[in-house]
Amino acid sequence: MKTRSTKGFTLVEIMIVVVIIGLLAAMAIPAFQKVRANSVQKAMENDARQLAAAAQQYILENAGITTVAISAASATGVITGDIADYVKKISKGTTVSNYSQVSGGGSAFSMGNNQLASPTSRTFDSDGKLIP
Repeated sequence: MKTRSTKGFTLVEIMIVVVIIGLLAAMAIPAFQKVRANSVQKAMENDARQLAAAAQQYILENAGITTVAISAASATGVITGDIADYVKKISKGTTVSNYSQVSGGGSAFSMGNNQLASPTSRTFDSDGKLIP
């Protein structure tokens, strides 16, 4: 009578390992997505600070100007408009609206990024701080 070799793993052992890997992936993927969304938000806030500073500099150098034309190519992040000499590029996928200085010293502009969860756009004040 031949004896059977007991080397290797049983089907049950392999299935248990697959289930454990699946559970770990199910816990890790949402955490990675949250970190990615947070990094996009922080990058957009940093871009907003840079754009706000550039717009304020443009307004100071061009007395009487109250609206600064800002646009960015969403695919490349290249800035065009009035402040192209001050800021060359922002994060890819980001869209920007015009920067307006309102009488009384207040000003605001909006930025959006299609990688953000809803809402996909945010409004920033003249210092580049997020307006809730």
